[in-house]
Amino acid sequence: MRFILVLLVFCSFLFGAVVEDMKQIKALEMEIIEANKFLDNTNNMWMKRYSNYWSYQQVLSNLSQTQDEILNLEKQPKTLENRNRLNLLERNLAALEQQKNVLDIYKDTPFGELTQAKELEVMPNVTNPFLMVRAYAYIKKADTEIGILKRNYKSLEENINQLMQKDSALKALLQVYTAAVNQTGLQNLCSSNYCLYANEKEILKAYQENLNALTVLETTKEVFQTTLEIFTKEVEENKTKLKEQIKAQFVKGIYIGITILVLIGIAFALKLGVRKYIHDNERIYTTNKIINFLNINLIVLILLFAYLDNVGYLVTVLGFASAGLAIAMKDLFMSVLGWIVIVVGGAVHAGDRIKVIKDGAVYIGDVLDISVLRITLYEDITWTTYTENRRAGRIIFVPNNFVFTTMFSNYTHGGMKTVWDGIDFTITFESDHARACNIARECAKKYAKGYTESTRKQFAKLRDRFTLRNTNVEPRVFSLLEANGIRISVWYLTNAYATLALRSSISAEIIDEILAEPNIQIAYPSTTIYTKEYKMGEGENQEAFKSVRLSDGAIPPASFH
Repeated sequence: MRFILVLLVFCSFLFGAVVEDMKQIKALEMEIIEANKFLDNTNNMWMKRYSNYWSYQQVLSNLSQTQDEILNLEKQPKTLENRNRLNLLERNLAALEQQKNVLDIYKDTPFGELTQAKELEVMPNVTNPFLMVRAYAYIKKADTEIGILKRNYKSLEENINQLMQKDSALKALLQVYTAAVNQTGLQNLCSSNYCLYANEKEILKAYQENLNALTVLETTKEVFQTTLEIFTKEVEENKTKLKEQIKAQFVKGIYIGITILVLIGIAFALKLGVRKYIHDNERIYTTNKIINFLNINLIVLILLFAYLDNVGYLVTVLGFASAGLAIAMKDLFMSVLGWIVIVVGGAVHAGDRIKVIKDGAVYIGDVLDISVLRITLYEDITWTTYTENRRAGRIIFVPNNFVFTTMFSNYTHGGMKTVWDGIDFTITFESDHARACNIARECAKKYAKGYTESTRKQFAKLRDRFTLRNTNVEPRVFSLLEANGIRISVWYLTNAYATLALRSSISAEIIDEILAEPNIQIAYPSTTIYTKEYKMGEGENQEAFKSVRLSDGAIPPASFH
């Protein structure tokens, strides 16, 4: 009975110890399962890469082992079994070689993409406002790379923590198994169907694999930490430099902006002064053009010297490029040179009425603007548009280089506002040509009197600048012999901007006066026909001649034959 009692006590103690060990094993296995959930996650790049790295190491080990087996078999007798075994090993060797080639990227640095930052572009040197955009882009990209590396480092720490947790659990589980064997003598506490690990051997294998992963990741962490610190320090230094340069450019831009605003204000004040003290619109326009030109050039020079690092380099480049530009942009340069000649020489001003002849085409218009490249004309209704173009109101653009190659006529140069215009009409030889000349002269004097006086005053001013030999400004009348009559040509001074209107008024007056004179007949192209008539009388023929004058296109009377 005593033996049975002792046996029952021992079995009770043994069962209690086993139950306690099972509870501890289940708790430890739950910790391992939780760690495995994190480590085996499909999005866990660290363990994926480690798995590939470990597979590469296994492939290398199997490859070395297979090569050794092949060498040993080649030294043995060439039996059928050995040949079959050798063929199998050679096929395995070829498969392992292919696996090795696929996994070669994990040979040295399996975590290279996770621990190394992408190479940043060269840090820009902010010397002008446009480079500020590149500087901000560089800072943003650097911050992005640092953020990625820090997230990778944090993920690495989490993996290491999970591996350490799993390592502690496996150590404890191994101790439980060892203690159970020593205390109870049981080799297997549970079967593989109910426990994560069936025996101590499986636990030891899992512990070794986990320890290998932990060792690799901890070594990677030490290198990664150093790399991250160096990269972060370098980026922070670059960011500090760029921020200082951006600040300097911002302050510099404010000063330059204030300077430009001051120049614009001075130019505006000068324009107001010009309008206040100069009353000639032409001079106001020219002065404003000069002020704009100087102001723009000053602003360009300020910007050029403020933001150009090496002016000598610019001069050298322009020196080499000038030859090619002179050929390729000849017309452009000639237009700019023509603009300088026009502005400095004063041959054409805004508001002048000019005439341009190019390749047989004639254009007369008022100058609206003189830019660096072209003269802009407004085509008015003139005698030329009436007789040749039959068009008016167009905007004509004349390149400034035409001043060197094309005939220019200025109707209003030097303050002149009048030009000579003439009206021609023809009278018959039988007409009183003296009376016709007098009528033409009086009509011209009547309508051109105001222009005659203004031209006489302007000529007096022009004598200081030009040599004037003929200063007669009174209307002039000429009578000239023509094949079909006497041509009366009357010339008078008229407004350069309204020649056609005055011509119409004087022409109408002359026609009215001529029609009222019985001794003056307007000649026009005509034909004289001489006819012969026969008269019968007192036994002899009598001849008579009759002349009839017909205008072109007239039909003779029915009695003519």
